[in-house]
Amino acid sequence: MKTTLYRPIGLKELQLIIDMNFKGFPPRLEWQPIFYPVLNQEYAEQIAQKWNTGDEFSGYCGIVTKFELATDYLQKYEVHNVGGFIHNELWVQSENLAEFNSQIINPIEVVKVFTGERFNVDNKDQASLCVLKYLKR
Repeated sequence: MKTTLYRPIGLKELQLIIDMNFKGFPPRLEWQPIFYPVLNQEYAEQIAQKWNTGDEFSGYCGIVTKFELATDYLQKYEVHNVGGFIHNELWVQSENLAEFNSQIINPIEVVKVFTGERFNVDNKDQASLCVLKYLKR
């Protein structure tokens, strides 16, 4: 069996995922001890829309990604509820991210994009072009 997970990201992280051919998530920054995919699209959209679109580091863009892993593999990670009923996420220690990435079954998909008022497209940037392509659907 497979389980679908979601991850809200910004433009910089999308570019790193593109650089990895949509096969994994980039290593965490030194100050980020965990990688936290979320368990439903609604929660991922809340984060992408309410946080990423107002964040300069995210390029004022919130992108919801979707990916699948074997349910058996995910049993090793505890589900953490960090707020309301839908606010469930897995906490993957940053040192385990490479192994986690190796378990992703299909390429990571972009499923939703939100842009903030300060979003600006760089036509030379692959991530921006990917976002524009998605928005023109």
